Amino acid sequence: MMERLNPGLLAGLLIILLGLAGCASPVPEPIRQAPPSQPQPNEVRADEARFEGVTVRWGGVIAAVTNRAEDTLLEVVSRPLARGGRPQLTDATQGRFLARVDGFLDPAVFAPGREITVTGTVAGLEPRTVGEFPYPYVRVDVDMHYLWAVREPIREPYYSPWWYDPWYPYHPYYRPWHPYHPFHDPWRRW
Repeated sequence: MMERLNPGLLAGLLIILLGLAGCASPVPEPIRQAPPSQPQPNEVRADEARFEGVTVRWGGVIAAVTNRAEDTLLEVVSRPLARGGRPQLTDATQGRFLARVDGFLDPAVFAPGREITVTGTVAGLEPRTVGEFPYPYVRVDVDMHYLWAVREPIREPYYSPWWYDPWYPYHPYYRPWHPYHPFHDPWRRW
């Protein structure tokens, strides 16, 4: 015969399960976890034959998008990745790389300046130019990509002398109703 579960125990288990489901990240596991051997784009550029076919996880800022008949090439300025796989806000770079993604990616969504992280295999070097400068891009055939949400700009806090004056309402010269208030001019009409 089956015994009934205690309703308090059942409610506790339900709360724990809902809490764990709320902690799940929308970022796919291959984007969050780096492969065991992680060469950087400048290392691959220096010795492409050694790293041909190696799985990498790279990310950075999109510089250009080129849609072709069967795939899309993303030109990415590489950035070091944070622990969760998101590119860090830094000027440090390991160079540029091309991410080849099967299918169409909308250039309005995958716009220059957006942050992206890709996983895939190194497919060799592709000579191109940056402006007029010849540049050998490392090409990655992408298995999975993740476009990061736009970061909110950091707003400077508003500072006012009234916020930091502990005597503000009772200060002898800085009361708003006092005639010697620095913003008060009795002869001027507002």
